[in-house]
Amino acid sequence: MPTEDEMRTEIERLRAENEALKRPRGQTSLRVSEKGALSVYGLGRFPVTLYREQWEKLLGMADDIRHFIAENDQLLKKKE
Repeated sequence: MPTEDEMRTEIERLRAENEALKRPRGQTSLRVSEKGALSVYGLGRFPVTLYREQWEKLLGMADDIRHFIAENDQLLKKKE
């Protein structure tokens, strides 16, 4: 059974976490997950979480992704 001080500390931690989750829509943030991966919050309903090597590979493809988007602009939907 946790002590009263431990309970207060946990409540404060949860309150701070709650406030962080209430950030305005469209605002992105970065966090390290419990498993050591990088999570990007604010792009959609769920975070995008990849390990370091995956992010590095994806970031290395940035020009290819931009080119693909430009070539397929008429096929891709835009969220408004």
